[in-house]
Amino acid sequence: MICDSHCHFFSSRFFETLKPGMDPVAALGWDAPGTSEELSDRWVLELDRCGVSRAALMSSVPFDEASVAAAVARHPSRFVGYFMMDPTHPDAVTRVVEILERPGMRVPCLFPAMQHYSLHDDRVMRVIQAASAHSAAAVFVHCGVLSVGVRKKLGLPSNFDISQGNPLDLHHAALAFPKLPFIIPHFGAGMFREALMVADACPNVLLDTSSSNGWIRYHPGLTLEAVFKQALEVAGPDRLLFGTDSSFFPRGWQRAVYERQMALVPAEAADRVFSANFNRVFS
Repeated sequence: MICDSHCHFFSSRFFETLKPGMDPVAALGWDAPGTSEELSDRWVLELDRCGVSRAALMSSVPFDEASVAAAVARHPSRFVGYFMMDPTHPDAVTRVVEILERPGMRVPCLFPAMQHYSLHDDRVMRVIQAASAHSAAAVFVHCGVLSVGVRKKLGLPSNFDISQGNPLDLHHAALAFPKLPFIIPHFGAGMFREALMVADACPNVLLDTSSSNGWIRYHPGLTLEAVFKQALEVAGPDRLLFGTDSSFFPRGWQRAVYERQMALVPAEAADRVFSANFNRVFS
């Protein structure tokens, strides 16, 4: 059994918001997503083909939670809904509460580097507090280097402030809400040491293993094998969530990411990393 904790749901709305007046799908040479229901059906076929039992689907632009909610509602046994949330928006708390009430919508996603706010901001804490009131929720917090591949391919600017994405800034929130799971993707995306420190201090912090983890090049001599070994030693096998960062078609699900990571995880930890932890958090 495989569960993927990190897949992007590149809906029609996602492409519409990238650059008004152009056709990003045609420019990229990708397949048009169609309706949310059509795209969710295609993801189910792809997961079936690859032997993936469940997956997290993430809306990748603000205010696109309806697309993911439609996909989750269509296939509730296969998908868990993640949605991008800007806590600086005036209606952020109300929106989080409303979205988490939708079936299968479980995880507000914070991108402080993208949206230029501090994790110490009171508005962030109010959003986290609202999420904590929902017994089935978790909070995803992107830390470290942030690179949006589709924007690079289209020549669009990415005015991100990675100084806002230090995992250490999550420490106070994780301590304040000890029963709320916090997910840091990509092992901290270049801030591996800091992500490990927070995970060591806070048992409710999980690390997702997604993507090619190209941030490793910022750490001379570090290998992905060493990353897994250290993460397993510090956070333990119960707090790693396998993910691929899969996103668009026709590429589909990134089996190569799975195969590489599967080869690095000890057999005694594999079931937890690749499925059981996901199923526990999103029971």
